[in-house]
Amino acid sequence: MAVLYYNQSMSIENLSDEELIVKIREKDPELYAEIIQRYQSKLSHYLRKFIKDFDEIEDVLQDIFIKTYKNLYGFNPDKRFSSWIYRIAHNEAINHIKKYYNRGRISFDELEYEIIGEKMDLAERIDLKIDREKIGLAFNDLKLKYKEVILLYYFEDRSYEEISDILRMPVSTVGTYISRGKKQLKEILLKKYGREK
Repeated sequence: MAVLYYNQSMSIENLSDEELIVKIREKDPELYAEIIQRYQSKLSHYLRKFIKDFDEIEDVLQDIFIKTYKNLYGFNPDKRFSSWIYRIAHNEAINHIKKYYNRGRISFDELEYEIIGEKMDLAERIDLKIDREKIGLAFNDLKLKYKEVILLYYFEDRSYEEISDILRMPVSTVGTYISRGKKQLKEILLKKYGREK
């Protein structure tokens, strides 16, 4: 039996998340450490978009992993685990900022210019000289529903389908919110900073 366990554990890295969850539920709860290993850095990076304080991020991250573990039997292995855990992370982040922050303002200290990069190309479209501070301030004025989809799409590289699953909304709504969010961001930037002369 021990030999079988070690043979299986040697190939843990080769298992998909979904296969790993089945093993955790059926045979070895200690393998949950592998899930933490796979997602700790990714989710920490995601939470930094919402929460500035490192200690708060650590607390929320711990809550996410506890909630995920407690609800493992509610996960359908035929679905994508990454979408499922991101939905939990997203809900915990939103609950945290609603509880502790005014109007769900998001920290942009760690953000690069990705939001005005190839996908959005806002600088070129609206002819503004935009720096990180301006884009962060403007982004914080977006409606929360637009922030959510834009963060997941542009910063977490999630597909429309994954965002639909994470936020529990139709794929068509995801596309609509991204489009409206970009339009609103453009309007905020124009209102705040005007066009370059």
